Amino acid sequence: MIVNKRKDSEKIIERIKSQKVCLPIFCTGSHWNTEAILLAAKNIGEKFNVKDVPVAIAMTYNYEYMPQAQRVTHTNDARLGFLSQMQHLRVLASDPKSPYYNVIVLPHLDHADPVKDKWALTEGTEYLASVMFDAQKYPLEDNLKMTSDYVSKYKSKLMIEGIMDQLSVSLMNKKRATLDDNYPERALDYIKKTGIDFLVADLGTEQQATDIGKSIYLKQRARDIRQLAGDKILVLHGTSCISDEEIATLPDDGILRVNMWTRIARDSGLYAIDQLHIREEEVRMNNFNAIESHQYLMDSTEKAAQIMEEIMISLGYDHLI
Repeated sequence: MIVNKRKDSEKIIERIKSQKVCLPIFCTGSHWNTEAILLAAKNIGEKFNVKDVPVAIAMTYNYEYMPQAQRVTHTNDARLGFLSQMQHLRVLASDPKSPYYNVIVLPHLDHADPVKDKWALTEGTEYLASVMFDAQKYPLEDNLKMTSDYVSKYKSKLMIEGIMDQLSVSLMNKKRATLDDNYPERALDYIKKTGIDFLVADLGTEQQATDIGKSIYLKQRARDIRQLAGDKILVLHGTSCISDEEIATLPDDGILRVNMWTRIARDSGLYAIDQLHIREEEVRMNNFNAIESHQYLMDSTEKAAQIMEEIMISLGYDHLI
């Protein structure tokens, strides 16, 4: 079931806040990956007897480092990709006869630039439960104004995630925020001035990381912000670079939402290519089921779902009520 009304989203967020759990935001750039997210949530519900398993399914629009909406179709048209995903998601998650009907889906627009992604941030909001209004590349004064203006206009419709400074992106040489002692105070000031629902803070992680353990997760910074804000409000990006053991500590650190894609996409792709090599002889013999791309996509889907199940368990979904 798809949730795209603020009041319904708020109920799900309160459910997450009330427990030792983080809400996963799994990103997608393809129809197969979207179904893998639904499959993972369905499996969690069945394995642990969890009703109405909530999961956020996210997609970037024209984000320069990974424009997922552009990747959905051969056209590379972000609008068509966005709409295609939303219609695909509606069919899979909103049909009462679908095996995914009992998954609670919160569609999320990720890394939305105030200028380049204007359509998605305005007309596209009818499909969404939340957006990340991404003004990180603009001077702080402009960031504050743009973010607060957007919040004033759209907060009644959906929940809004903001970001006050630039995050590190693998191989892009982006500067990290200064590791100053008053970072929690600055974060709280940003939250108050903009009125956002969630904050993406620089917690030392690196987006699109190629391996685990490359960055140092700033656990104490997260806990300090949580204590100062008096609420769970933080969103962690760059989760692919931290270990499963660190992921399991996130609910205790005051992290509310966890954004992840790169590790899942890489590992499922590697698994699918290994399976392709295993059936190479059949491919060379022109066996249709071996050579047609369907099996590759099914292998990717099943592996991605398995990885996401493991992540959801690390985030506390094995005891979600």
